[in-house]
Amino acid sequence: MESGLTNGVLVPSADDKSVVGGGGVKDVYGEDSATEDQLVTPWTVSVASGYTLLRDPRHNKGLAFTEKERDAHYLRGLLPPSVSCQDLQEKKLMHNLRQYEVPLQRYIAMMDLQERNERLFYKLLIDNVEELLPVVYTPVVGEACQKYGSIFRRPQGLFISLKEKGKILEVLKNWPEKSIQVIVVTDGERILGLGDLGCQGMGIPVGKLSLYTALGGVRPSACLPITIDVGTNNEKLLNDEFYIGLRQKRATGQEYAELLHEFMCAVKQNYGEKILIQFEDFANHNAFELLAKYRTTHLVFNDDIQGTASVVLAGLIAALKLVGGTLADHSFLFLGAGEAGTGIAELIALEISKKTNIPVEETRKKIWLVDSKGLVVSSRKESLQHFKQPWAHEHEPVKELFDAVKAIKPSVLIGTSGVGKTFTKDVVEAMASFNEKPVIFALSNPTSQAECTAEQAYIWTQGRAIFASGSPFDPIEYDGKVFVPGQANNAYIFPGFGLGLIMSGTIRMHDDMLLAASEALACQVTEENYAKGLIYPPLTNIRDISARIAAKVAAKSYELGLASRLPRPRDLVKFAESCMYSPVYRNYL
Repeated sequence: MESGLTNGVLVPSADDKSVVGGGGVKDVYGEDSATEDQLVTPWTVSVASGYTLLRDPRHNKGLAFTEKERDAHYLRGLLPPSVSCQDLQEKKLMHNLRQYEVPLQRYIAMMDLQERNERLFYKLLIDNVEELLPVVYTPVVGEACQKYGSIFRRPQGLFISLKEKGKILEVLKNWPEKSIQVIVVTDGERILGLGDLGCQGMGIPVGKLSLYTALGGVRPSACLPITIDVGTNNEKLLNDEFYIGLRQKRATGQEYAELLHEFMCAVKQNYGEKILIQFEDFANHNAFELLAKYRTTHLVFNDDIQGTASVVLAGLIAALKLVGGTLADHSFLFLGAGEAGTGIAELIALEISKKTNIPVEETRKKIWLVDSKGLVVSSRKESLQHFKQPWAHEHEPVKELFDAVKAIKPSVLIGTSGVGKTFTKDVVEAMASFNEKPVIFALSNPTSQAECTAEQAYIWTQGRAIFASGSPFDPIEYDGKVFVPGQANNAYIFPGFGLGLIMSGTIRMHDDMLLAASEALACQVTEENYAKGLIYPPLTNIRDISARIAAKVAAKSYELGLASRLPRPRDLVKFAESCMYSPVYRNYL
């Protein structure tokens, strides 16, 4: 690569065509084409003094700046004389984090680190993923969103409110990074199981995108968290003097639709056809509508509907090794008929349909839903929301979950209700009475909202349950055997899924890509995992898992003719690995 000096600043030449790392963004700074030993100049504007460098989270290395770097970049005297390696910095920070007894303090410490030293933040997260994932994401991120107004330090993403109507394109241009590949956007109306948190929902896109980088290897500079603030119906927030959002009731109807449409058009205009827009924690009615409205014109993905569905389907495919039979041999009962429940149900029906060549209208009949009014049945069809109607089968009305379990006799019970303690002892014992190995998924987040605990599931079924949850539970000892509860965590799917879309230049999403992601994840559960009752692989291998999911998703995109990055790489797994961001420090000239 030839570079020239412009006004004393080193700039890469315009004819450099290298496409490397981070999902195919042009590597302007040579960060990923450089090895750890090669020297790079990581800035394209002259650095006035080392003091500025120390306050730039992307390039700051703290005490890891070498003696030569301290001389070259005006850092002498701005740092203590000691030089630390990145591993020692990591060891010190993990020691400090473990001193905090309050989980929210750990979250704040991690956010502070991200704002101070980006590479060290991601190295910490990647190397300690099982310990730190619950800190930067569920369950702790829920509490962080509830208190976001009080802990807000500096913007980590864009806030687009009704005040910006007519100016959204200008607002997008205010974000310093131009090569954005993925946007995670929320309107804060249905944050986890916590309800309407308005503008404070920003913690969710920030958390999701840190996982896109740590677990999926998408470059941090290519990620943009956005919160769309249309007000909140949460009275507590409206009366809170520290609330950081619009103090008004939520906009709905035409006003809401117009703002969202302007946003979607502006994003495509500013970032192009291949920008991935992930909808996060929208209320049911808006979530389904936005996905249906924009799936033909934009590359859109809803993690609550599609990501959850894909990770749960992967768990069910893996569980077949333990319970036997095919998916078509089983019957399914859901508690909860919202985004997650109907999304999972539809993907299960689609997978059975693909494997058996039976129309999806028929395969849906193996799947039953219970909502707040009882079993979803055909006599209720007129009063049902449109997304529940395909699940209204012929059956007499049943009010209670326990009675529905006795009537349907499902082999798989899935909770997506957002209401804790709803899988009672009676319900779980009923499941165990007609299934040798009942499959019980208590998926609601955070932990307090789980339909039952891992301990309850194992004890009430005498250790026969195949259990998974949405939030983490500790291993359980029962009758001399240790059971390790699986976590149906969307983090298994969306980072690798997103990487697959980005690295192949996919322009539209297709449900077959979700099936490919589920099958890729299920394939990675080992005999050793099964022996512990696990139906998901350990998160410690998440980057390998993500690379394999990305490869399968990309392969499906090429097969469907939706990929724009041509020619197709020969080895998609190796290509996925080569696209992944590395948080290891670079040596500076």
